Amino acid sequence: MLIPVVVAAALMNAAMVAASAVSTILVAEELSPGLAGLPNTAGVLGTAAGAVAVGRWSARFGRAQALRSGYGVAVAGGALTVLAAVGAPVALLFVGMFLLGAGNAASLLSRYAAADAVTPARRAAAMGTVVWASTAGAVGGPFLFEPSEALAASTGLPALAGPFLLAVAAAFAALVAASRIRPQPVEGPEQPNDSESQATSRRTPVVAAGVMLVGQLVMVAMMTSVPVHAHHHGQSLGALGLMLSFHTLGMFALSPVTGWWIDRSGPRPAMLAGLVVLVVSALVVAVPSGASFTPALFFLGFGWNLCYLGGSAYLLQAARASEAARARLESRVEAWVWAVSAVATAGSTALFAEGGFLLLSAVSAVLALPLLFVTVRTPKVVAAAATAQCARG
Repeated sequence: MLIPVVVAAALMNAAMVAASAVSTILVAEELSPGLAGLPNTAGVLGTAAGAVAVGRWSARFGRAQALRSGYGVAVAGGALTVLAAVGAPVALLFVGMFLLGAGNAASLLSRYAAADAVTPARRAAAMGTVVWASTAGAVGGPFLFEPSEALAASTGLPALAGPFLLAVAAAFAALVAASRIRPQPVEGPEQPNDSESQATSRRTPVVAAGVMLVGQLVMVAMMTSVPVHAHHHGQSLGALGLMLSFHTLGMFALSPVTGWWIDRSGPRPAMLAGLVVLVVSALVVAVPSGASFTPALFFLGFGWNLCYLGGSAYLLQAARASEAARARLESRVEAWVWAVSAVATAGSTALFAEGGFLLLSAVSAVLALPLLFVTVRTPKVVAAAATAQCARG
């Protein structure tokens, strides 16, 4: 039942991208260009809150029903954005984006549903497939902007309402796809008996969450300031688009390969490699060399990919309690990841104004290097237990 999970995630990302892109334009026209970023902030906060909600729903009703509920909330949120686009109070746009964030959270957490749908030896690859498919939706969605605008205009609606209608349709399609998801029996690794393994089990969620949080913080902080840097150096929008495209490829294109590697080598090597790649690429970005800048952005994205999927897979190894407890743990980590995104977005440009990429890369190293040391020092008992379970699975 992996296909419905993947399709729903791709569709929900298309919905989120469609609404996010035009919401900034609507607010700039209705309120002020200085407030244009607020709808996306509402979407980020909705994703953080939605992650907590989806985790609670998963614990109470099961993961499949929780995903459907998240996508259903997103449909309602999309409908509110359409109302805002056709003349209703613009405040509905902020509420709608917040509710769409709940669907985004369901899409993100669906990677764990994908892991449940396959054998233990293929869990990371399944998560990588969901992350990759989400990108396909995010990349493909914008190609429908112009047709959706034409369709809205042909029915007498404001042209700007078209992408919002697209978001509603995509979220509804994600809900329909999610209706095909069936509950999967989940068996976590056996509980180790020795005290060292018990201590490792308690440490695993902390290390996994730390790697994912730092990866998100470093990536978002660096990338938020890239447009400002490009503008200051006279780069065209075409050049900026190329930089961002390379970075996006690094974030998502190799996800299936990352998952395949994690399934064969365990998550710890991927997490260690991710932290190293993040630090090195952040330092290269700070070097005043035009030739290395864009490739460094690619590896910055790939470092995030290794941290995100490696941390997710490592978090699965912490699932020694019930499925409900595991779902709550996964959702709390996801909520913190997105809360960190909001903080990093807000603080990045301030740090950049003070010390440029050199200061941002220094902060990145300060955050990543201690965690790298902790990850190296984490015993391998957990990984060994998981490997043994995979062999039995």
